Amino acid sequence: MGSTAVQAITAADGLAIAGLLVHRASDDVQAQLERFGQVYSDPQTLIDTEQPDVWLDLTTPSAVVQHVDLAIASNVRPVVGATGYSDADIVRWQATASKSSLGGLICPNFAIGALLMMRFAKEAAHWMERAEIIELHHAQKLDMPSGTSLRTRDAMGVDYDVPIHSVRLPGLVAHQEVIFGGVGETLTIRHDSLSRESFMPGVILACRKVIELNQVLYGLEHLLW
Repeated sequence: MGSTAVQAITAADGLAIAGLLVHRASDDVQAQLERFGQVYSDPQTLIDTEQPDVWLDLTTPSAVVQHVDLAIASNVRPVVGATGYSDADIVRWQATASKSSLGGLICPNFAIGALLMMRFAKEAAHWMERAEIIELHHAQKLDMPSGTSLRTRDAMGVDYDVPIHSVRLPGLVAHQEVIFGGVGETLTIRHDSLSRESFMPGVILACRKVIELNQVLYGLEHLLW
């Protein structure tokens, strides 16, 4: 995801990479990345040296909270695609950022189609009796269930439990279906990301628009409708 984002941002008009944060990257990896920008292993050094406008975080659940705390404290706008933060973290980020009217975006999913899937599921939930969610991702995905599935369940706003089933297998990228059941019928709303390029229009949109925000928002859909 990170390497795909680097290439997409490099090719996008009006955006430039200030610096790249890596975690114990090999010499070969650093050599590959240096053509896109200066490579750092310490986030504070990157911010102090490059003074970026936006912090795009696509790292790990174990690192993202520290990174976003640091970015907001340094007056750098966070765009978060990693998972591992809690509701309390989001509330803290919003409160801290509001003191300086700093914009930010916390994005469980950057795919435009996935956001539409969640919106359609919310509409269907008003009319169908029960629903379950199946989310399927590549074997390297660290969190379970996915942030998108949790966000979908919250958005549906139903008064019954919506089970989430998680699948982690090689060959998958990111997929989710919401299956609704009613009297004598079912309805399935499904989204498939077939490659990581599917997330890039949302990543670019978030990096461009976060400059215009004066608060930290949860969900890329705030930029769409």
